[in-house]
Amino acid sequence: MDRGVVVFWVYILESEATGKRYVGHSNDLNRRMAEHNDPHHKISKYTSKMLGPWRLVHSEQFDSRSLAMKRERWLKSGVGRDWAKRQSGRASPPVAD
Repeated sequence: MDRGVVVFWVYILESEATGKRYVGHSNDLNRRMAEHNDPHHKISKYTSKMLGPWRLVHSEQFDSRSLAMKRERWLKSGVGRDWAKRQSGRASPPVAD
């Protein structure tokens, strides 16, 4: 059974209530967004504790989970957070080291 090509997403969410940001990755961005905005969803511990709703401010697509995880780690670094604050929503982000 061919399930097709699996893609992974790295995303940045922002709380509309507080302006706080969250960086994560998933193979189903729409499902994950719904989970983050569901206060009763157990997996989203960070975003369920903070006021939402959460809106998507940036996303990037990758061909493998390992590449997505590498990018997520970079976006959570000081340099990545600074870039996200300045550039969120731009089409051409810098490549992670």
